[in-house]
Amino acid sequence: MDDLAPLISVVIPSYSCRECLPALFERLKNTMESARLSFELIIVNDASPDNSWPVIQQLSEGDSRIKGLNFSRNFGQHFAITAGLDYAQGDWIVVMDCDLQDQPEEIPKLYQKAMEGYEVVLARRHERQDSPFKRLSSFCFYKVLDYFSEMESDPSVANFGIYSRKVIEGIRSLREHSRFFPLMVRWLGFEVAYVDVEHAARTAGKSSYNLKRLIRLAGDSIVAQTNKPLKLSIKAGFLISLIAFMYGIYILLRYFFHGVPVEGWTSVIVSVYFMSGIILASTGMLGVYIGKIYDETKGRPLYILKDRIGF
Repeated sequence: MDDLAPLISVVIPSYSCRECLPALFERLKNTMESARLSFELIIVNDASPDNSWPVIQQLSEGDSRIKGLNFSRNFGQHFAITAGLDYAQGDWIVVMDCDLQDQPEEIPKLYQKAMEGYEVVLARRHERQDSPFKRLSSFCFYKVLDYFSEMESDPSVANFGIYSRKVIEGIRSLREHSRFFPLMVRWLGFEVAYVDVEHAARTAGKSSYNLKRLIRLAGDSIVAQTNKPLKLSIKAGFLISLIAFMYGIYILLRYFFHGVPVEGWTSVIVSVYFMSGIILASTGMLGVYIGKIYDETKGRPLYILKDRIGF
């Protein structure tokens, strides 16, 4: 192995992937050694319900290049990525999933592209091996996120990529609790290159991102990245007020010039319920932002480690 090759840290959040971990390391080891790239593997166990930590311990005891972090409870995928980045020592850092849909054999291609002068190289899955529901939900997720965040996403791109130490230091400086790794990378503003990769079918377990979790993630990401929902509520309020004012003028004109009596109880109740709904929605939206401010001001750590091994 070439001692002059930069150390590559491979950060993998692990949840319900116990069966994949031995094969993942074996394939990663063979790939990196064939490419003559030194590496370390950091697996972050996000309180996986399949008891993955003993497997991570066993792998680490068998090879010093494998390091493990064990959360005290489930904090979420993007918090696990953050923990791995906090402990990564490499000049370049690869972030990938644990389920072998992101294939270790693609890492040298990402690294070679980075050597052309890019700080960020992202893997683009030109043919996703996911269920139609997951592809549809992912497409809808990014469309909603792009509308509110005023950015442009590619549903074929996720976390899998290689990032320079400079980029990772930038990510590490962002300690807000609403975390979505791809958006944080884009916010930094570094030039990004893309490499088409083969996307594999999931070999074990199932994705933890159901529709409910995707909606929650989209909501958290939107609130963390933009105040556009608040601006939309202000525009909606002005629009409703304008419509109400014009309708009031119309009613008065009908009454004075055509003798048409002003409608009573029904129109009033409908208007009251309509306006009450708008007010409650706007107040709730404002409350969400205030709640996020409250969460940030508490200053709690992003994650709590129960164990670590190999460091």
